[in-house]
Amino acid sequence: MITVAPISFAAADIQPTTSVLAAAKTLPGPLVESLYIHVPFCAHKCEYCAFYSAPPSGDVIHRYVHALVKELELVASRARPKTIFFGGGTPSLLTLKQWETVLEAMHRLQLLPAAEWTVECNPATLSIDKARLLRSAGVNRISMGVQSLDESLLDRLGRVHSREMVFRSYHLLRDAGFRNINIDLMFAIPGQTLDTWRKTIDEALSLGTEHLSCYEVIYEEDTPLYEQLKAGEFDVDEALACSMYEVLVDCLAENGFQQYEVANFARHSTSEAEVCQHPFIPSWACQHNLGYWRGLDSFGLGPSASEYVDGVRSKNWSNTDLWITQLERGRRAKESAEALAPLSRAGELAAFGLRMNAGWSFTEFLARTGFDLRHDWSEDMEALISRNWAVRGEDRFHLTRDGIRFADAAGACFLRPEGSASQGSKPKSRI
Repeated sequence: MITVAPISFAAADIQPTTSVLAAAKTLPGPLVESLYIHVPFCAHKCEYCAFYSAPPSGDVIHRYVHALVKELELVASRARPKTIFFGGGTPSLLTLKQWETVLEAMHRLQLLPAAEWTVECNPATLSIDKARLLRSAGVNRISMGVQSLDESLLDRLGRVHSREMVFRSYHLLRDAGFRNINIDLMFAIPGQTLDTWRKTIDEALSLGTEHLSCYEVIYEEDTPLYEQLKAGEFDVDEALACSMYEVLVDCLAENGFQQYEVANFARHSTSEAEVCQHPFIPSWACQHNLGYWRGLDSFGLGPSASEYVDGVRSKNWSNTDLWITQLERGRRAKESAEALAPLSRAGELAAFGLRMNAGWSFTEFLARTGFDLRHDWSEDMEALISRNWAVRGEDRFHLTRDGIRFADAAGACFLRPEGSASQGSKPKSRI
């Protein structure tokens, strides 16, 4: 494994190591069909958020946009994205002029059109002009960070929008022509009751959204919510969280949503042209995220963005000034890079794929990794089956409803650390 650890730096004089520079180069190879762009700016840091973000200073955002254009230019020869995802942070914080600069560059570099193009939006930072601009440029999917429709819980989470802004922005997006809208929700929020959660689900369903992403609150270190938990301001109620998850799965199933990943649910399209033929994957599933869970190569641009290309996983610096400075010097701003050994990469991919209700087809996993789940992970599969967390069929292995609830723990069984006894073995080709 090649690992480049983070090093101390001063933004003006850092010199990336040889290994990181090598990983940062866009070398000849197969076209990469997935592109993620991180927009780190947030009007206010949410109480639960541990992701990298930056305050929205006008000059910094201006420099960010021009640096992003440079990074797009550096990867354009290898990028022909079928899916594009602008995440954050808050991409909808960018002004119309800033969006126009980015969109013009993407057209010039022949990165468009994309079959699925998602932009994350905060209900407080969306206007009809911005929505129309994005739609006219080819954006066809919006992911709206709602988290809750209860005013007191929005305040507890530190959100900058109100419930009324959610409804206004949702209808604004429909008026702008968006037919594919995701809503993010959170459950097990401190102070949230089962009845409040049911009401939030009902109100979200009443909007008619095509997709819901529903996450249990996680208490990350160095966040205000974690500090409140440590201080004893509230307790974690695991039984209540489990009940909320069960209500979520049942309620969405009753209303025509199909769960296809631990936290993701989508409807089926009524258009024959948009119907997904996979029995485990609904029509409106997020194709970009499916690529992550299936181990497809993906470029990651912007501060703190991660990517996986040509067997190398790398990460940009989680420092907007440093990221900008490096790109102004004509090079990508890589903090770290690592190339996993084949078995380690296969184990990681097995764990990712088990987050999906479809699990893994044995044939698909073998074709993707060169390893056979039935040989290299036989004992791990049996251990999960014995706990009623998984089912092994003739051609597929997948988690049960109970197993999906604990997909991270189940997937951890399949990881193969570097240097393990079996690391040096060759990929198996038995089928």
